[in-house]
Amino acid sequence: MAAGYIVTVKEIIPITHNVKTFKVTKPEGFSFVPGQATDLSLNKEGWKENKHPFTFTCLPGDDFLEFTIKLYDNPKGLTNHLKSIQVGEEFEISDAWGAIEYMGEGVFIAGGAGVTPFISIFRNLHQQQKTGNNMLIFSNKTEADIILKDEFEKMLGKNFINVITRQPDTQYYSRHIDWEYLKNIISDINQKFYVCGPDEFTKNILDTLQTLGANAEALVFEK
Repeated sequence: MAAGYIVTVKEIIPITHNVKTFKVTKPEGFSFVPGQATDLSLNKEGWKENKHPFTFTCLPGDDFLEFTIKLYDNPKGLTNHLKSIQVGEEFEISDAWGAIEYMGEGVFIAGGAGVTPFISIFRNLHQQQKTGNNMLIFSNKTEADIILKDEFEKMLGKNFINVITRQPDTQYYSRHIDWEYLKNIISDINQKFYVCGPDEFTKNILDTLQTLGANAEALVFEK
């Protein structure tokens, strides 16, 4: 069984209309690799067993831990309850785990809150000035849903590409990511591809990439 750590909420930062960042204390000796997650629950009666996976969005060297979380309207759900969490309350987290880890330059494809494993990866690369030619294709329903838009633009420049699926007047590409879109935007099918999003989104992207000729071993995703 993974070790449990009690951490205290130090700061809560609104990011979009339904996304908040929670900064918490960092247990002594705790470590993670950018892209990894933890099982998180509230350290309060009735919620301790309600554990959900959330990705670390801080840097490994920070003296705090951070989670950027999309808050849903399910009355019995953990993220709905997180809307009312206050500074000073406690979470319980597990050791870090996860299959999404930076393996070299490539194309990152995210759907909605699926971008969170990529936040720490890009922040880490940016800090080391190793962003290189990495590209992020980010799909959201509306422009208001784009998480950390300004920061991604700063880190990636023209290699930060937004796709909007449910806002007709958007300034960005306004369709779902499909075979035709990826065929036109990807110049090298023999590079790494990092994919994260809702299950159906991830499956469709992975299937499409393999149809285009991507090597299964070059696909990095949470299995």
